[in-house]
Amino acid sequence: MSLIENKKRFFLFCTGLIFLLAVFLVMGFGYYLMSPAQKIDDQRVVQIREGTTLREVAVNLERNGIIKNRSVFLLWGRCMGYGRAIKAGEYLLSPTMSPLRVFGVLIRGVGITYPVTIPEGYNRKQIARLLDEKGITDRKAFLRISSDAEVARKYGISGQDLEGYLYPDTYRFRHGMDARKVIDVMVRRFREVLAPYKKSIKKSHLSLEQVVTLASIVEKETGSTEERPKIASVFLNRLRKKMRLESDPTVIYGLASFSGNLTRKDLERPTRYNTYTIKGLPPGPIASPGIEAIKAVLFPARSDYLYFVSKNDGTHHFSTTLEEHNRAVTRYQKRRHAREKRERQG
Repeated sequence: MSLIENKKRFFLFCTGLIFLLAVFLVMGFGYYLMSPAQKIDDQRVVQIREGTTLREVAVNLERNGIIKNRSVFLLWGRCMGYGRAIKAGEYLLSPTMSPLRVFGVLIRGVGITYPVTIPEGYNRKQIARLLDEKGITDRKAFLRISSDAEVARKYGISGQDLEGYLYPDTYRFRHGMDARKVIDVMVRRFREVLAPYKKSIKKSHLSLEQVVTLASIVEKETGSTEERPKIASVFLNRLRKKMRLESDPTVIYGLASFSGNLTRKDLERPTRYNTYTIKGLPPGPIASPGIEAIKAVLFPARSDYLYFVSKNDGTHHFSTTLEEHNRAVTRYQKRRHAREKRERQG
């Protein structure tokens, strides 16, 4: 037998051996990926945090008994480029799930979500605190990102931050979410809700920022859906007449701290948001308005009202003249003082 024939046979032998090893390796991977860690269904909550590496994910899953061999899991994940595809969140996983199915769940982000309701009229600080308390995202990160003018501009908002554009609604969020993702969901929801009103905003002769700013003031002034168009008409009438808006909620928003009792000194303190001292609208929204407050600005009541005062029952008295307004203030203040006196006495 010649040397050349020996080399050919050796080459064929090595090639065949490598082929068999490859086949066994593929079969081994296939068996592993399709085989659950155990047959007993025992669902467990597994949390994957933002920035977790694929190795850390594999260790976590093995520690929780979801997979058997973290090394094989890790090797397959790296071969498929799954490292950056796995999404953070809480997942309800079971040892009866095959590693391939586990990968699918983590990559699609099919995790546990929790309902979170953002009330109408909440400002950024209140929203951040609520989300932090619910374990959704970090309060400081949320405030830092939502106060960034560059972030606002990326959404086409010319304001100094995202105050007013974090739409108040009920969302389903995962625990430990990145603040940017939470903000993105809320701003996109804002855009979605306002989309049908683009033509109405143009007809109003107000910019989007002005509409949202005025709507946020209307939102804070009353919780009555029926009264919002009247409240909006008062402010629009005052703007047309170059009168100051003189809205208490704007004063409160501009204060570094608020005790709950608005004083004359507060009303006289000059801030960018104090509409008792500045003319026109404040530099931006003071809260997140709901769609009813926005619609009130776009479709205000037809009125000559220039003033309103609380009747201390959730509604307001509206006036066209300062004299009438002063009489109403006196009347309702007396009623309030009388009621507070009765409450103190008994």
